[in-house]
Amino acid sequence: MSASAPHPRRDTRGIVDPAELFSRVRFRRHAPAPELRPYLEHYWLIDWELPEPYASQVVPHPSVNVVFQRYGPLAAPAAARSSAEVSGVGLGLFTQELTEVGRVCGVQFRPGGFRPFAPGWPVSAWTGRRVPLVEAFPAAGDPSSLSAVLSPEDDRARVAALDAFLLAHGPAADPAAALAMELVDLVRTDRTVRTVSRLASASGLSARSLQRLFAGHVGVGPKWVVLRYRIHEALERAGTTDAPDWAALAAELGYSDQAHLVRDFTTTIGTSPTAYARGLSVR
Repeated sequence: MSASAPHPRRDTRGIVDPAELFSRVRFRRHAPAPELRPYLEHYWLIDWELPEPYASQVVPHPSVNVVFQRYGPLAAPAAARSSAEVSGVGLGLFTQELTEVGRVCGVQFRPGGFRPFAPGWPVSAWTGRRVPLVEAFPAAGDPSSLSAVLSPEDDRARVAALDAFLLAHGPAADPAAALAMELVDLVRTDRTVRTVSRLASASGLSARSLQRLFAGHVGVGPKWVVLRYRIHEALERAGTTDAPDWAALAAELGYSDQAHLVRDFTTTIGTSPTAYARGLSVR
């Protein structure tokens, strides 16, 4: 299995309004320990202290996340609420309201990379769900893990605690996970892979075998992954291009016409591509 890059990616794919998010919270990404990199995208850390509530919005990746979170100041433990959860692949737009003071330390697994840490269940068991950490990691009930991740002010200490937690729970050898990660990477990076049949041909698997592999190790079907990465690309272009050529982008992403891109974008984000881009440009 090839290791992922030693540095986290820097794009903002999936974040609905990255400039607004970064102006409200302190957001960082960090690489995990080398032995974990084949399975993880990165760690993501957020701290905030807000004078008024703020709702962040994300179009989720086809990834499972493990999330350690604290709402309320560490200096007032009686008022703070801490928890840890497994967040399966989110099917729709994810909105989280942030208020007052808080902290989140998250683990974003590569699509296909979570199953080696929780081999007892297909990844589809977590899809669309947010469940307490102990449901996937029954031995993770010790509150010291929560404190070790959330208490340090230093990022390096938080990263070390996340590394220690994951290395204590796997990963188990799983060749199917390696194949799933490879195929999702192919969808993400190769624009010619626009259909399930094309992916099946590239992988040498039948469409049915591909569906089973993705259900067990990614949590969603290959068609869903293709469509989600299309929306991520459209969202990224809308936020970084002054006047996107939506017709050209639709063709580049494999849509039959611009109307289909507009429909998928609007259904996912809640506003049309043009309205979304216009809203960003007036800030």
